[in-house]
Amino acid sequence: MAREPIIVIPARMASTRLPGKPLADICGLPMIVQVWRRAAEAGIGRVVVAAAEREIAEAVTAAGGEAVMTDPELPSGSDRIWQALGVVDAKGRHDVIINVQGDLPTLDPALIRIAAEALDIPGTDISTLAAEITVEEERANPNVVKAVIAFRGAHAGVPSGRALYFTRATAPWGDGPHYHHIGLYGYRREALERFVAMPPSPLEQREKLEQLRALEAGMSIEVALVDTVPLGVDTPADLEKARAVLCAPAAS
Repeated sequence: MAREPIIVIPARMASTRLPGKPLADICGLPMIVQVWRRAAEAGIGRVVVAAAEREIAEAVTAAGGEAVMTDPELPSGSDRIWQALGVVDAKGRHDVIINVQGDLPTLDPALIRIAAEALDIPGTDISTLAAEITVEEERANPNVVKAVIAFRGAHAGVPSGRALYFTRATAPWGDGPHYHHIGLYGYRREALERFVAMPPSPLEQREKLEQLRALEAGMSIEVALVDTVPLGVDTPADLEKARAVLCAPAAS
């Protein structure tokens, strides 16, 4: 495990398909609070919500969490995380940053730990996760991002390898498994600093995948293989699924 990890959860209210998404009620709590709880349950260190709006920060602090305000005009979650770090950790004590998306209320905390552990592999700048695609329709679905991985064994009991590419196309060609990329990232601090300082890259803009900026710049992304893809809440239907998962124990 890294020396001083911190989990940062970027969150903003803007969502065309689910307005006010971070504050959507799930079992009596705003969704962002549910995500904060999953991150805290990972048990790897400090958890901070990087909030674009004050309502988000107030919801988190009311639940006992830590939040920091960030510029709502920032272009990406990575930029929001870096700005938040400059406020909560200006001296650079935290050497590893885990980026947990604010719309993963059912996230298994173990996945956060796996992403953090993958950064211990020598030469790794960034870590992320993937799961084998088991639903045939997902192979050709451009909304399911595929990770092309050069596997090289296991780390801490988890199969992993170096990312060669990420794409919305079906890749690689030919018989064999395809892997669904999971947008949870770990960064070495210096790697995140370098990443946000670079302009968007040509392949990033073409595929609309931010992680390609890092690959085009020669950075190393380690991908750990996990068993499940966490439910991302993007639509009212997704929200109902999350409620069904999280509220079921209380109803039984």
